[in-house]
Amino acid sequence: MSAEESRNDHKTLDKNASVDLDQLYDDSEIEAVFEELDRELIGLVPVKTRIREIAALLLVDRVRRQFELTAGAPTLHMCFTGNPGTGKTTVAERMAKILHKLDYVREGHLVSVTRDDLVGQYIGHTAPKTKDVIKRAMGGVLFIDEAYYLYRPENERDYGQESIEILLQVMENNRDDLVVILAGYKDRMDRFFESNPGFRSRIAHHIDFPDYSTTELASISELMLAEQNYRFSPEAAAAFEEYVERRMQQPHFANARSIRNALDRMRLRQAKRLFEARGSITREDLMRIEVEDVRASRVFSEPLGSGEVPS
Repeated sequence: MSAEESRNDHKTLDKNASVDLDQLYDDSEIEAVFEELDRELIGLVPVKTRIREIAALLLVDRVRRQFELTAGAPTLHMCFTGNPGTGKTTVAERMAKILHKLDYVREGHLVSVTRDDLVGQYIGHTAPKTKDVIKRAMGGVLFIDEAYYLYRPENERDYGQESIEILLQVMENNRDDLVVILAGYKDRMDRFFESNPGFRSRIAHHIDFPDYSTTELASISELMLAEQNYRFSPEAAAAFEEYVERRMQQPHFANARSIRNALDRMRLRQAKRLFEARGSITREDLMRIEVEDVRASRVFSEPLGSGEVPS
């Protein structure tokens, strides 16, 4: 059964009937998805608000169909813009779950790809690659990261345009069974849409993911450490906030992704410190990141704004 058939497979209601939206919301179980999103991602209030608005639209559309108040299937293709590490892929995964629970896609899975998964390197290679990806994504969500790389006008022998044309056709003709989410830096996505107006006309929801604040990144670090049974000592926590402030001014900063990488390096330094100290250690010793594990980073020795990528 297609998603369109599933949406239409609800009992038609008499025009004088009423529907309990609270009960319908509870039955959909989408609140559990929002709770999951809140646990996984700190902050991002505007993004989470927009996702809830889209869910409300779909829930109301579901009721409208029961009253035969049809307005055509909602256009659900989206564009997520923002810097790396701001949660775009995670939100796309939760969006797929919401669409599935509300019967707008059959399976609710996410297929995440980049240009290399879609575009071939020689004539006749691109179409099969793109169609294979689309086939895998049908019934769910296709997430195309750094989507602007599909279009490379400076290379006259580039095959990205062929992939774009196939995607546009599928986005129009199969929108009842596939949702496409394009993602990337905002300025580059804006230029991409200017060069490919067909994409802009098919995207109904543009959602911008803001950078995290220093406080949010500190909270994210504590959450990441707790998931791996680590924690900062009070002195290390204070040092890490200073680390974050300095790291944000260094090149190639990628929000939560950079924080995760930094914590991995601090765990390495903690392990080295414990190993070199020898002797007996406690469970608390194994869990605690100390201030020296933080301050050993080059972030504290490099001038702010230097070209070095810190460790």
